[in-house]
Amino acid sequence: HAEGPSKFHPHSPITDMAGRKKIMADRRESLGLSSLSNQVFRKATKKGFEFCVMVAGESGLGKSTLVNTLFLPDEVLEEEITPGPAHERIEKTVEITPRVFQIIEKSVQLRLTIVDTPGFADAVDNENCWDPIVQYIDRAYEVFLQDENKVDRTKIKDDRVHALLYFINPSGRGLKPLDIIAMKALHNKVNIVPVIGKADMLTKAELKTLKENVMQQIKENQIQIFVPGMEEDTDEEEYIATLELSSAIPFAVIGSNTVLDVGGKQVRGRQYKWGVVEVDNNDHCDFQRLRQMLVRTHLQDLKDITTEVLYENWRKEALASNPNMSVCPSVRPSEHNLSTIPGTPSYEREAVFDQEAELLRRHEQMKRDLEEQQRMLEEKRRQFEEERRRYEEAAHKMRSQTQAVHESAA
Repeated sequence: HAEGPSKFHPHSPITDMAGRKKIMADRRESLGLSSLSNQVFRKATKKGFEFCVMVAGESGLGKSTLVNTLFLPDEVLEEEITPGPAHERIEKTVEITPRVFQIIEKSVQLRLTIVDTPGFADAVDNENCWDPIVQYIDRAYEVFLQDENKVDRTKIKDDRVHALLYFINPSGRGLKPLDIIAMKALHNKVNIVPVIGKADMLTKAELKTLKENVMQQIKENQIQIFVPGMEEDTDEEEYIATLELSSAIPFAVIGSNTVLDVGGKQVRGRQYKWGVVEVDNNDHCDFQRLRQMLVRTHLQDLKDITTEVLYENWRKEALASNPNMSVCPSVRPSEHNLSTIPGTPSYEREAVFDQEAELLRRHEQMKRDLEEQQRMLEEKRRQFEEERRRYEEAAHKMRSQTQAVHESAA
């Protein structure tokens, strides 16, 4: 060659280590690996995200107001009414009311599910009042497990609870016995985020004391709560921000969607005779820190812990106690329209339909076989009862005749 051998030629004169490293770097750059993150981002943005938040605590602590302030959904959740006299609270039960909202921000879609628990800790006898919450979480895990074992898994909805905002009464000195028992029943199933509602009732000194008491009780009772974690490559700024979030637990929050004018600035807050409490002011409450942790910095961490730790532990225990739980009848092929999925060949759709039809046929056959076996057992039981009745009648008749013969002989 007139210009000398190519740098990629096997007999290239470049033999020094620096030259070889440069060539290998050029080759790696040509692969385009740096664009993989952009591809994942575009795909995730197009698909959208799912997040489920449950709120629990006594009535009148501002749970619905806080949720409206956090996410600002189009449909405003109504605030629960403080319970009335004792005779109206004797039969009070916990009701689980999930609501789904679609939130869009800069082309990013979030399917937000808010699960409210009105009636929690409102009855005179609150024994086992946390059971409906545990059952709801278990049921969400069970539905997700069944969806994972279906033939078609393209439309799985993640309705598992990723975070539980547990509201603590600010008028107490810490956690109540009911709070401790309920949190211990839930901490192995969901990420618990302790929240002190209506924190504007307390002074800064009182709030500091309450936080210290709550954290001490959580530690003494070995209650597992969600604490923001840090990666190995965390920079100094992120490290400081994470420490600030961790030190703010339990979050002292104030909820309000009322916009007030403070010094010519529009702020959300509550107006009192002595001044204004600003919701978004870190000096007044921890609302900004809570929203930052839930949405901006640790939303994916909450989902990852739910999937990789809490759900996996539940799944292992459930399958160990009931191996047949993962076996569920397939849905009918008509319920899934694979023809709407782009790039799905017709022969693949037909194969999926055939598999679903075969599974459905086998399920129906097993069902018929079980019904037939049950019918045969019932028939055998009826025949046995009839034979036993005839035997008892014959035995009774024979005993009567024998007794009559003895009496006549005497």
